[in-house]
Amino acid sequence: MSDTTPLAPMQRSPLHDEHLALGASFTGFAGWQMPVRYSSDLAEHAAVRTAAGLFDLSHMAEISVTGADAGAFLDVALAGRLSTLPLLKAKYSLLLDESGGIIDDLIVYASADAEYLVVANASNRHAVEEALLDRQADFEVQLADLTEQLSLIAVQGPAARAILEQTEGLEISDELSRGRTLDSLGYYAAMGMTWAGGAVFIARTGYTGEDGFELYLDNADAPSLWRAILAAGEPNGLVPCGLAARDTLRLEAGMPLYGHELSRDILPVQAGLGRVVAVDKPRFVGKSAVEAGPAADARVLVGLRTEGRRAPRADYPVLAGDTEVGVVTSGALSPTLGYPIAMAFVHPDHQTPGTVLDVDVRGTRVPATVVALPFYRKEA
Repeated sequence: MSDTTPLAPMQRSPLHDEHLALGASFTGFAGWQMPVRYSSDLAEHAAVRTAAGLFDLSHMAEISVTGADAGAFLDVALAGRLSTLPLLKAKYSLLLDESGGIIDDLIVYASADAEYLVVANASNRHAVEEALLDRQADFEVQLADLTEQLSLIAVQGPAARAILEQTEGLEISDELSRGRTLDSLGYYAAMGMTWAGGAVFIARTGYTGEDGFELYLDNADAPSLWRAILAAGEPNGLVPCGLAARDTLRLEAGMPLYGHELSRDILPVQAGLGRVVAVDKPRFVGKSAVEAGPAADARVLVGLRTEGRRAPRADYPVLAGDTEVGVVTSGALSPTLGYPIAMAFVHPDHQTPGTVLDVDVRGTRVPATVVALPFYRKEA
């Protein structure tokens, strides 16, 4: 008998109508219908590198952690040390399972006294929430999933700060700003602003390799702020950007994507994230496995630059002679650099920059040189 269970409808961003009005093309991603592009992938990518791009990231998951033990709880639940995170600062961290595998990579904000905001990948929202709930015992903490209440808008690129400063009606909040300005706000730091009478939590963070800001606010206020930022940004070259440009931007910046470079089968050190783990903490989930480390022949993440114009794609084999020594996890023809780039997991004997390998691109061997990550770094 066939399965006639209807598929659950995809969720739509609070900004969905704004995307329709701008002529966006959509794709399904982690149960959400999100814009993949508005004009062209290359034009949107170039705008972020040279001016600015506006992204809707409302599919990302937000979970608040509050209570007297919030910091101590996160120290045990996550791989990093969060209890010492200063107020209005952010930290990149990992949620591991008992075997040291990566359940998700996260951004954690110390958003208020005894209060943290955990931002997870959309595809891992429920896995993260479940893991945090499982680790809640013995701690005086409360968890709340805010994903359905908050929109997330990102402005990325060298003109991002100027555009936000020129967005009429977006004001600094005395309550949460601590005397900061957008100009003085440091990287991985946050402050309070207001829009249409509502609170905006804004952080100097991003996933593109450029300067930029991410703004969290109530769903009801998001469409009007989106339009105001577009209006302020038009003279500065701002364009709306979809998930396609976001992917090539993060690849150039050497930033891992869950499900490609990160998974439960990968230990942090294999993905070059050993520095994220506070191994000197007395305990955290996955500590024993992290300390034991991977097997001697476990593959490690490297960057590859290939010849020609044919870009390696995920799951293409990496070869040394006639031996398969790795697999591509992400790849594209770099819009900024003009040549194909990829990230791949390879046998540790082949991880040294300068090592020449091959990638099997649909039956054709394409020479590939191991290079250090990131491929692209913004000018100081």
